[in-house]
Amino acid sequence: MSLLSPVVLFSIRRGLRCTGRQRGLSLIESMLVLCLLGVLLALAMPLWQKQRERALQRQAAQEIGAMSAVISQYRLDNQGAPASLAAVGMAGRLDPWGRSYVYYNLETGKSSGARKNRSLTPVNNDFDLYSLGPDGASALALTTQSSQDDVVRANNGRFIGPASTFTD
Repeated sequence: MSLLSPVVLFSIRRGLRCTGRQRGLSLIESMLVLCLLGVLLALAMPLWQKQRERALQRQAAQEIGAMSAVISQYRLDNQGAPASLAAVGMAGRLDPWGRSYVYYNLETGKSSGARKNRSLTPVNNDFDLYSLGPDGASALALTTQSSQDDVVRANNGRFIGPASTFTD
């Protein structure tokens, strides 16, 4: 027993017959559709990449915030900052771009190795913790072009985010 009535079956079969006019898309129509899809993709791709980069920066900032909390707790428990990330069990932690986070203990190290603001004074007085960002390049001064995409901890943890948005 068929679920479709004979009238429906007849109209389906009739629709499949060629009625003199070809069905489907011509070559020009197909190329036009592909060109439109290409234009839409070209417009959407930079927006998607920018949004993806922001998401990776937020992820790095969250990880730096969590690592900073562990380091701060270590400082309270041991009356001093750890010598390295390995001392707090975070050796080998990678940022969202696949590079190691950079830690610099300002209590035991020289301030010449500290990250600096536009007036070239250190942005922290306890420790520096940052990601090199997507380009993997950095300089000590946050205002240099190579440091603008770094995700940094500044003002002793009161600021965590892209160096380009940090203001002293």
